[in-house]
Amino acid sequence: MAENNIGTDAPPNVTIYINNLNEKIKLDELKKSLKAVFSQFGKILDVLAFKTLKHKGQAWVVFEDVSSATNALRQMQGFPFYDKHMRIQYAKTKSDVIAKADGTFVPREKRKRHEEKGKKRKDQHDPNQAGMGLNPAYPGAYGAAPPMSQIPYPGGVKSMVPEAPAPPNNILFVQNLPQETQPMMLQMLFCQYPGFKEVRMVETKPGIAFVEYGDEMQSTVAMQGLQGFKMTQQNSMLITYAKK
Repeated sequence: MAENNIGTDAPPNVTIYINNLNEKIKLDELKKSLKAVFSQFGKILDVLAFKTLKHKGQAWVVFEDVSSATNALRQMQGFPFYDKHMRIQYAKTKSDVIAKADGTFVPREKRKRHEEKGKKRKDQHDPNQAGMGLNPAYPGAYGAAPPMSQIPYPGGVKSMVPEAPAPPNNILFVQNLPQETQPMMLQMLFCQYPGFKEVRMVETKPGIAFVEYGDEMQSTVAMQGLQGFKMTQQNSMLITYAKK
């Protein structure tokens, strides 16, 4: 992956370049978190981030197709990630994993000699590939939260929602999470809303979590902002008030 991907003239491709990331986050945690928030847009082939000084605060996410990368770029632009707002654009340089797949891979020491020729090559992936048709990943910033009638419920059965839901309070009950969800991933999403206190998960019951705020007004804002947020393509958050 080339060092300098800054600019806006890169054509749409399967790799997005992200900068303005929090440099204090450990590399492994950063990669896992990026994969967690971007996997909703499509299959991810690779997540790249490096320890070197000139690569700090930067990462690359390689998708299987252009439409997934495009959806991710449009819907996650400016997303608050570890207290900093993501800046996303298409990568200027094709990632090694894609170059190897389409037969254009050139070892790094030979790459400069092939740069001009490489510019003439057309992307091998079909740009007309059907989009994922996803809801906005960050409804709190880019549009109103979806109506309750449109929010997918576990198993697609609306009757599972209690007839008498808990009254508004400062604790949210979050359902339909992926089995591999970690508290850190949820904290990253919910801490962007004022009044956030903590995330609690139950080890014996994967797929659910409790999120506490200072008061019910703050919890309501968070609920409206993240209702229906897609953790993965199959898992959309269902948020209600917790029963006390």
